[in-house]
Amino acid sequence: MSRFLFVVPPLVGHINPAVGVAAELASRGHESAWVCADPGLVGKLVGEDVTVFPCAGPVPGSGDGVRPPDMRGPEALKFLWEHFLAPLAEEMAPGVAAAVGEFGPDVVVADQQALAGGLVAERLGLPWATSATTSAEFTDVLSGMPKVAEWLDELLAGLRDRVGDPAGTADPRFSPHLVLAFSTPEFVGPDARTGDQIRYVGPSVADRPAAPGFPWDWLDPARATVLVTLGTANTDVGARFLSECQVAARERAERVQTVIVDPAGVLGSTPGGDDDKDVLIVPSAPQLPLLERVDAVVCHAGHNSVCEALWHGVPLVVAPIRDDQPVVAGQVVAAGAGIRVRFGRVTAPKLGAAIDAVLHEPGHRLAASRIRTAFRAAGGASAAATHLEQLAIGAPAKETV
Repeated sequence: MSRFLFVVPPLVGHINPAVGVAAELASRGHESAWVCADPGLVGKLVGEDVTVFPCAGPVPGSGDGVRPPDMRGPEALKFLWEHFLAPLAEEMAPGVAAAVGEFGPDVVVADQQALAGGLVAERLGLPWATSATTSAEFTDVLSGMPKVAEWLDELLAGLRDRVGDPAGTADPRFSPHLVLAFSTPEFVGPDARTGDQIRYVGPSVADRPAAPGFPWDWLDPARATVLVTLGTANTDVGARFLSECQVAARERAERVQTVIVDPAGVLGSTPGGDDDKDVLIVPSAPQLPLLERVDAVVCHAGHNSVCEALWHGVPLVVAPIRDDQPVVAGQVVAAGAGIRVRFGRVTAPKLGAAIDAVLHEPGHRLAASRIRTAFRAAGGASAAATHLEQLAIGAPAKETV
């Protein structure tokens, strides 16, 4: 038996991929524990009986971490690093070190945005793996912004000096031992980053707790179904976009039914009330089982949402907002699996045209099916668990067939 310590940020989209990996490790007799600034969130996503070591860290979207809704591009990237990711690393580091001392892991599994995991592991001489939950980092996204790249290198060097090993050389976003990329080259594209330690394992899609009460009998098998979701972190900017989606849905209600996830309640109640058969507005939805029933997804190009849709072979309309989303949206389009629209400017007619295209033009569905095949062949949580086992026993990582 080996012990694995998962170090994760308090972000749903970064915890979920690790859930399936930890479950697979448990099925093989290994033991896992977690470190997070929000232990309750880990318990909700992983299970209440999980071992979670608490640590300090900022809460996303609160205090100094509240990012202006209209902030985009390099400015938004710098804000993310200065007001969330760098403070998170510094504040988590003592808790990560304490968890290592108490739990005694053989391997630290550090999310790519929980930099304290890799920095502390390097300082303590522990093998560590990177859990890379977005495919955006596997292209050279900063090649056209050399000053931003230089600024980020300096920020990471400062973090190493303060919480890691000042003599260390590893980029805390990419472990020199093992990088688990929850994607595949078929999706990332022909310029996908490669290396002896990088393993493309595809998405880690595992069952997760879902609140009961979704009206499954509302779904009409005689019509196409579209799911609209902006994830869990974009409620502050979604009102206009969701309103345009609602209008587009109404205009094609005779042939399409639409489920709109509206956690902030910006749309109010469904116009037709509980008996509305065309547009269902819900605060949350059981996304994985719902994806088995839908024909298209409209989303913000969050990596988890995109990968879960493509895991089911569902084409997309992507409207990226910020951070890695424009890169992921570009990968969707380049793969042929969807259409990109402008989040801040798209109108209902343009949204409707994009939805019609992914529903009725066969090329998008064929491309989504191709990515689905590649994702499932990569091995997912099982392949990731095998690579972690090999790292724990000191064996060189090998491709999983």
